[in-house]
Amino acid sequence: MSNDTKQWFIRGLRDGLPIGLGYFAVAFALGIQASGAGMTALQSTLMSLFNLTSAGEAAAIALIGAGTTYVELAFTQLVINIRYLLMSCALSQKIAPDTSFLHRLLIGYGVTDEIFAVSMAVSDRLSPAYSYGAIAVAVPGWTLGTLLGAVLGNVLPARATGALGVALYAMFLAIILPPARKSKVIAGVVAISMLASALLTLAVERLSLTFLTEGFRIVLLTVLISAVAAWLFPVVAPHSEEVPS
Repeated sequence: MSNDTKQWFIRGLRDGLPIGLGYFAVAFALGIQASGAGMTALQSTLMSLFNLTSAGEAAAIALIGAGTTYVELAFTQLVINIRYLLMSCALSQKIAPDTSFLHRLLIGYGVTDEIFAVSMAVSDRLSPAYSYGAIAVAVPGWTLGTLLGAVLGNVLPARATGALGVALYAMFLAIILPPARKSKVIAGVVAISMLASALLTLAVERLSLTFLTEGFRIVLLTVLISAVAAWLFPVVAPHSEEVPS
């Protein structure tokens, strides 16, 4: 491993550590739900290892508990997780054009909301080693949290396990607040996004728009708000090839 690659990997580890801690807390509660739906600890653990999505797994657990078909389960996962397609497309613009297909596949495996956020915050051209560093702590945190939740979750009271999920929201705030404080445009986009998400969710509940699932709502708002922001406030920011210190 070259010195440059090592620096990128360590930086990914550093940025991924709080993500892994937040994932552990959320996945613990998820493991309890999986156990309640009749899934074994092994099944729950493998689900989290190969399907890194809280919303997708929560929906899958509910469907499995209800005895749904494989087709319905697969379609639900496609709808809920389609937002990762947009994230992967955005990340593909930050890595070097000559990045191998294998590296792209491995980076794509670890694309989650939080890893995407910290990756896009990197000002330089993104190295695969950075993604591997973040994945190296985030994925074990998510998987181990699910395992322990499935095995030991019933030991903790319901209030305690429910409170664990707050850690992930706190981590989101830690990601968006620093750039929002530096840029009025980013702060405005964040505020508008939060308001639009709340209003759309309320409209779905009041009008029974069941076809607008959580995954579709995220994709819809992401495309619309980002397109309008890019049109009104275009930014030209060439990538630097320098390796982070």
